[in-house]
Amino acid sequence: MIIKHTIAILSLGGTLLISQPLLAEEQHHHESHHGAQHHEMPMTGTPNMFLQKRQIDGFQVSFHVMAAQQGMEHGGSHNLMIKIEQHGKVVDRVRINSKVIYPDGRDESKPLMKMGEWYMNGYDLAQQGQHQLMILFKTPAGSTHKGGVYYAIP
Repeated sequence: MIIKHTIAILSLGGTLLISQPLLAEEQHHHESHHGAQHHEMPMTGTPNMFLQKRQIDGFQVSFHVMAAQQGMEHGGSHNLMIKIEQHGKVVDRVRINSKVIYPDGRDESKPLMKMGEWYMNGYDLAQQGQHQLMILFKTPAGSTHKGGVYYAIP
């Protein structure tokens, strides 16, 4: 069990390293005021990768969705991954919960688990339509922050 978990973590890390040059080409949107991230037009996701960055209360938050590879499913068809940075440095020891509102109106909430610099969990995001991805996180200093993005499958 420990070996399987270690292999899964190393595979995810390798996937993230390989995808970094591709991520640099993604279009980034920045919002400077609290709450604006919920009022933007949805962005279309690809079956393989999606990345949006948002400013949430002075934190740079990366929302990353990737189709789960066989054997790497963490509770769904896709892995939702979140990275939180401030002043160019990753913020560690964050407590973070996520919520997805599916195109049909159903919703699901899950805590995110730490995987290197990212926090992640799996959701079933293969359904066509717009998914709302939301997070609520608490920093080590005790402040609470929330925000989100839209992920759409045409």
